[in-house]
Amino acid sequence: MKKQTEPVKSGQSLEPILPRVGLSKWAQIAPFIPMCRESWRKLVNAGRAPRPIRLTASCSMYRNEDVLAWLADPLGYRAAPETQNAA
Repeated sequence: MKKQTEPVKSGQSLEPILPRVGLSKWAQIAPFIPMCRESWRKLVNAGRAPRPIRLTASCSMYRNEDVLAWLADPLGYRAAPETQNAA
């Protein structure tokens, strides 16, 4: 006879939570965004969604504060204009 254990029920929900501060990758914010990655990219390019921060050539992160601001008002959100640094 096989021993089976039941999962522990601690009363906590297993729903994802986006912290108010910090940086998150797309995979971490995707459960909160009601669209696919390509539609999100189009909104970013149009300035209607938060721009990612490029850390490396293959790593982009989003500021959680910006994502939460977008979630609070997706139709009225406008990304801050990019600042150009003169070298």
